[in-house]
Amino acid sequence: MNRKTSIPTSMMAPCGMDCGICLAHLRKDNRCSGCLAEEGPKQKHCLVCSIKTCALRNEGATFCFDCAKYPCRRLRQLDLRYRTKYGMSMIENLDRIRELGLDRFMVVENTRWVCPACGGPICVHDRRCYACGVQYERTVS
Repeated sequence: MNRKTSIPTSMMAPCGMDCGICLAHLRKDNRCSGCLAEEGPKQKHCLVCSIKTCALRNEGATFCFDCAKYPCRRLRQLDLRYRTKYGMSMIENLDRIRELGLDRFMVVENTRWVCPACGGPICVHDRRCYACGVQYERTVS
């Protein structure tokens, strides 16, 4: 396999979402640069996200797990939606980042969300490889 996927640590949102596997980032048109990117277009929901603004407001809080209220109601709601619809848990991601560290976690992400056929990124939302177009089942390991 020719591995093309290399999601940088800067694509990890405070809530545990890997923006590098998000449909808004992977699509060709009106591509989002990631919720923490300082430049480039962002989706409206990223600009007004209460989780992102909360995490950035707290002194020294990079990720939600740095907060005394972790996991808060809003994060639990988001996590439930993503586990139910997309088979991915932001709280599990955050717990693994806390356990492994961000760099080691991203090594796992750059393996977990890679198309076995071409090495391109697999989208969490539609399970499609955005390099070759192969459609995968819901479970990505």
